[in-house]
Amino acid sequence: MALKTFKPYTKSTRGTILVDRTGLWKGKPFKTLVSPKSAMKGRNNNGHITSINRAGGHKKMYRHVDFHRKKFDMEATVERIEYDPNRSCYIMLVKFGDGTHSYFLAPQKIKVGDKVESGSKKEIKVGNCMPLQDIPVGINIHNVEIQPGGGGKIARAAGSSVTISGLDGNYSLIKLASGEVRKIDSRALATIGILSNPDQKNIKIGKAGRSRWLGRRPHTRGVVKNPVDHPHGGGEGKSAGGRHPVSPTGQSAKGLKTRDNKRTDKFIVKRRNKRKDTK
Repeated sequence: MALKTFKPYTKSTRGTILVDRTGLWKGKPFKTLVSPKSAMKGRNNNGHITSINRAGGHKKMYRHVDFHRKKFDMEATVERIEYDPNRSCYIMLVKFGDGTHSYFLAPQKIKVGDKVESGSKKEIKVGNCMPLQDIPVGINIHNVEIQPGGGGKIARAAGSSVTISGLDGNYSLIKLASGEVRKIDSRALATIGILSNPDQKNIKIGKAGRSRWLGRRPHTRGVVKNPVDHPHGGGEGKSAGGRHPVSPTGQSAKGLKTRDNKRTDKFIVKRRNKRKDTK
């Protein structure tokens, strides 16, 4: 789908770039596959704010997307492709041969009326789901399980995909978008194709109000706060904080390694590419 620009009748429309959703389902979501989603406004179950600068936003219904794809050896037909306010990629409503419906993540180049299937030794076709051991090396895949039967966890955002770069015994070597190469059990399921809505990254919000619709409140810089409110706060006049950049809780914002999971270190074959500083 293409990007949508606007004539600069106002200051906000001058810089606004959105995704053109022509062709998506315009009605309400499938009733039995949605449930109310109550906004916590950045708070945890104790009512304490754990995610700052988040509140409000438009009301949403949660779409129950099937990340497990465990209905094996039963063909399903794509009935419609929908926008989902809870994620960046689109979703598709499929109908199985027994009359039941499910929501799946929608890959690119899939159309209404296409057939998709899950199970072993299926056709290498966009939308089909199968174990990693049945997928050839170099094929783009998404919604990849980390543990067999655990449901897809890797590559679920708009325009994302990973590839199989090789085999190592009972494991498949998966190359992630970050450059990391990881070993995953070859019995884990993955879906063929690249996820839809790749132009999501090119959106320009255009105005403050649209950020509020998304549940984002205005963000106040730490250097203009008082010392009691932020580590960068205080100082005479305009101060730069007097220390290296940190989060409000004091954690370094200059690339501090926060991963601490030695149990799964053995599955990482190659670490992700280091970010190159742009000068």
